[in-house]
Amino acid sequence: MGETNKSVIITGAGSGIGRAVALEMLRVGFRVTLAGRREDALQQTASLAGDTAGNAIAVPTDVTDPESVEKLFQQAAETFGRVDVLFNNAGVSAPGVLLEDVNYSDWKRVVDVNLTGAFLCTQQAFRQMKSQTPAGGRIINNGSVSASAPRPDSASYTATKHAITGLTKSTSLDGRKYNIACGQIDIGNAGTNMTSKMSAGVPQANGTMAPEPTIDVRHIAEAVIYMAGLPLDANVQFMTVMATSMPLVGRG
Repeated sequence: MGETNKSVIITGAGSGIGRAVALEMLRVGFRVTLAGRREDALQQTASLAGDTAGNAIAVPTDVTDPESVEKLFQQAAETFGRVDVLFNNAGVSAPGVLLEDVNYSDWKRVVDVNLTGAFLCTQQAFRQMKSQTPAGGRIINNGSVSASAPRPDSASYTATKHAITGLTKSTSLDGRKYNIACGQIDIGNAGTNMTSKMSAGVPQANGTMAPEPTIDVRHIAEAVIYMAGLPLDANVQFMTVMATSMPLVGRG
């Protein structure tokens, strides 16, 4: 693995997977810019880092706003000198309703955060990474297993996660000339607040409700750190980390 004192931007760092990745990255020596909508949540993430909190800055950010994203990257670069890694992790879901009943505002909110937000951050990462010395960097996208297999009544979330796969591939191709690598981690049932309801049962493709297993979110953090720590001549293009017995293979 490469050096771990790299400068990293993590979106959605105020909770869940983003918080877990941030804390583990700080623990092993990364310098981390915490981005998210709520400053109090970002500050709580920083406070949980203990002695390593000095290597973190909290930058309240709306990933759907181009100006907000631009300021995020400016502050990260000014503080740490460069941006080596972007973890595009910010994401939201919508209520599980029939496709024909999806509210337009819910659809737009999911697309704006999950897809447009990832694109805007990627665009700023390109601008920063190609201009710094030495040039280059790495972008890691949180794709979710929904990037390949939908759950029932999840059209907006599933559509954006499938689109993230396309963004990952385009980013990989277009980033080559700048020494920018891009990979995607597809996560299945990491144990966070978002998945806490799974033990009580969630809708299945056959119309039933069934409990699903989850895994410790630290496994996700360790996987992202592996991806982030590679030298730029090596890349994990796609990785799936999931609960072994979750209903993914054969879903539907």
